[in-house]
Amino acid sequence: MRPKKLFLYLRHYPTLKAELRELRRQAKLSSHDIPITKINPYPHEKQQQSGTARGHYFHQDLLVARRIHDNNPEKHVDIGSRVDGFVAHVAAFRDIEVLDIRPLDSVIQNIRFKQADLMSPPPEMEAYCDSLSCLHAIEHFGLGRYGDPVDFEGHIKGLDSLYTILKPGGTLYLSCPIGPQRIEFNAHRVFSVKYLLSLLEGRFTVRNFSYVDDRGDLHENVALTDALLANDCGCVYGCGIFELEKT
Repeated sequence: MRPKKLFLYLRHYPTLKAELRELRRQAKLSSHDIPITKINPYPHEKQQQSGTARGHYFHQDLLVARRIHDNNPEKHVDIGSRVDGFVAHVAAFRDIEVLDIRPLDSVIQNIRFKQADLMSPPPEMEAYCDSLSCLHAIEHFGLGRYGDPVDFEGHIKGLDSLYTILKPGGTLYLSCPIGPQRIEFNAHRVFSVKYLLSLLEGRFTVRNFSYVDDRGDLHENVALTDALLANDCGCVYGCGIFELEKT
């Protein structure tokens, strides 16, 4: 047993002992044969909430999946987002094509997977889809974390690829860490909102901007005022969520 779990076990031992005694008493009176084979306690979960409904991935995955459902595009493609989060949300109600530099061995209904390096997409993918997502992924491009080649401007090449893949007038859902601009090698980049807007200028129009703050709370459809831009929405490590239209 790990030290932290052992500490919690000892702290809650009287309650656990009483509950186990009661469970064994009931087992003797029951006609159902289910043996109690081991003690594997989780006493601290008595005080926990039913789940974690906050944070970057929780909010971005639900928000963008809902937007895709409402917009109902002809063809939606995802670049590098979490399969066990956002992609699964979308696959629950429609087809989604997923491109990632990492392999995926599983075959999953409504998910079509292709392994590809999106810093240099194949030429046949120009104007490939009318709806595109890249959630919490662009900040990793070129840092080698996922087997990609090291490239200081990997995020620039990634954005170039997103622009190329999307049809004119199409929608791009883009999210990434926001805060004081930096690289935390080889985990990720963190971008200032001003810098991100400079990369998007002339290519995309911002339809909606939302962000998740450092506490993990969502602020939806926020106006990008000078005050917010000046301090990156008050974030050190937040998550900016853009809904963009290719111009």
